Amino acid sequence: MKVVVNGCGAAGSAIGKLLVRLGVKNLTMIDVHGAVYEGRPGEMDMATAYLASVTNQDHYKGDLKGAVKGADVLLGVSAPRLFTKEVIQSMNDNAVVFALANPVPETTYEEAKAAGAAVAGTGRSDAPNQVNNVCVFPGIFRGALAVRASAITEEMKVAAVKAITGLIADDELREDYVVPGAFDRRIVPAIAAAVAKTAMEQGIARVKRDPEDIRKEAAERVERNWNA
Repeated sequence: MKVVVNGCGAAGSAIGKLLVRLGVKNLTMIDVHGAVYEGRPGEMDMATAYLASVTNQDHYKGDLKGAVKGADVLLGVSAPRLFTKEVIQSMNDNAVVFALANPVPETTYEEAKAAGAAVAGTGRSDAPNQVNNVCVFPGIFRGALAVRASAITEEMKVAAVKAITGLIADDELREDYVVPGAFDRRIVPAIAAAVAKTAMEQGIARVKRDPEDIRKEAAERVERNWNA
């Protein structure tokens, strides 16, 4: 699977690191200077330099248009309107496009689908497959606070990812439903329990608790706030 991430700021760098942690091998990061690769002339910040050392195994040195040819997944955390019809059409069949720039994404959901993307998503709530950190932050912090974790680790983030993916059964998956909606009341409890469990397994939790109790407690908090 060939993955391209356009944008190497705070969000893009964090996404790139998480994709590496999740086992993505063929990953190319693109920033304002083009492809990120080890030995690229000019200075790179610490996060970009790390990604240069662990991604882009082909040492590609071009721009977004070249990087995305034959790609299976294109993920943007960059600037509006960068994912043109031509860019998306140069990808593999059954391509996945997540355009997450806000408030104006790199392409709209409708444009990505019209260009041939099998699955598309944006950070906006007015289109299917909203991919937004609002879905994740509450659960991560709820889980970390519940066990008084001393840090939020990459393993805890991976646990959050897996908790989200576990909320949609295989027979429920559709092109317009690959991630739970931001108002799905299951999200916070599922993430909180998974994050707390991982923190305890890593030995960074100051309090030991049953993850199922944390799940129930988080669900009760969601319901109280929902009905307030």
